[in-house]
Amino acid sequence: MNVLTVLAAAEPYVPRDNPVADFSDTPVWLSLVKALFLFVYLLLSTLLVIWFERRVIGRMQQRPGPNRFGPFGIFQTLADGVKLALKEDIVPKNADKLIHLLAPILAASMAFVSFAIIPLAGNVRMFGHTTPLQLTDVPIAVLIALAVAGVGAYGVVLAGWSSGSTYPLLGGLRSSAQIISYEIAMGLSLVAVFLYSGSMSTSQIVANQRSIWHVIPLVVSFVIYVITMVGETNRLPFDLAEGEGELTAGFMTEYSSMKFAMFFLGEYINMFTVAGLATTVFLGGWQAPPGIAAINDGMFNHGWWGLLWFTVKLWLFMFLFVWLRGSLPRTRYDQFMRFGWKFLIPVTIVWVVAVAFLQAADHGYLGEKVVSIFGAERRLASLIVIGALALLVLAATWIWEGRQAAKIEAAKPVVPDAIDPYAGGFPVPPLPGQRLEQASPAPTKEVLHG
Repeated sequence: MNVLTVLAAAEPYVPRDNPVADFSDTPVWLSLVKALFLFVYLLLSTLLVIWFERRVIGRMQQRPGPNRFGPFGIFQTLADGVKLALKEDIVPKNADKLIHLLAPILAASMAFVSFAIIPLAGNVRMFGHTTPLQLTDVPIAVLIALAVAGVGAYGVVLAGWSSGSTYPLLGGLRSSAQIISYEIAMGLSLVAVFLYSGSMSTSQIVANQRSIWHVIPLVVSFVIYVITMVGETNRLPFDLAEGEGELTAGFMTEYSSMKFAMFFLGEYINMFTVAGLATTVFLGGWQAPPGIAAINDGMFNHGWWGLLWFTVKLWLFMFLFVWLRGSLPRTRYDQFMRFGWKFLIPVTIVWVVAVAFLQAADHGYLGEKVVSIFGAERRLASLIVIGALALLVLAATWIWEGRQAAKIEAAKPVVPDAIDPYAGGFPVPPLPGQRLEQASPAPTKEVLHG
């Protein structure tokens, strides 16, 4: 049996009876325990990923990285946190003190809230109860995560405005525009997942991937989401809100001590949130890889094993963040915004329309016609048509961008290679790329006065 036959035989899982996870055996106190577990899980992951990032980038740049405090420098992040906590908290004279205090609290707290709808595993046994390893689930869980991320952007805006300084204000405006712009493409990329899975509940989206992960049929949405999640979290090559040569530290310029640490914590928690959402909607969530899931009737695909697979997939995305930071230079702000508005958003809109059309055709008369043309199963035919449409859109966009660049290049004024600096009567310095002609001798006083 080849891969195409497996893909063709995979029928979508459409939730009908239970649109959300089952929390009937979950008392309130157990929800509080799971909330504490989630908080500790994210804090420990943040401490580890900062050390991991510094060590990996150090190896990429042929230097050791943290290697003094603890084995392999593992406690260096903890030492940095203690140092920030003991630093003096400096508040600018012109700052709005209340908003200046609330902004980092808002940014950090919203980062934790977004992770509440992500399932870390399936049903597990905890203190005599069977409960999903997920804090909460609703029929529109993914929309809640996007909404909470939008609220977190207010922390950035308020931090820049409340500081009473020019650099934080410009950094806050730049960062908020970046977040809003890339949230549009991120949300549109997830619309295709909603159409394909038939649900916006994270638990049901994971259940829909029992036969095939969404990354295969929805690869265009996956690529767009990965790009937007890097831009959303202000990470290289898109950390334009903290361009040292232009805006010093961006909206965090006037922050110090624990307030700065809370912004720093919120940034890394946001990385885990977008990576966890990508794992949930594209990589099967907590489910084991297909080969491992088939061992002993799926014994490694139940219970607490799901936490292991979820964590492994999550850290693959964290390594991607670190790898991009150590490999790519920072882009220009105009290039970044043009890429989001003129490329990602139009391509995502066309992709969503194509997915919606083929999902409808997959269950109607048009789907039968597609099957007769390709001579294959309906699902495989849909995948082929969707991939072909995506390639056509990408090719058309690439051609259009090339023609636009050619028009801009043709409209530039032609600069001569060589100039005479005394041609107009006054010495004129050459422009970049020009060379001077042999200048004629300057006229004498007798020539000027006849």
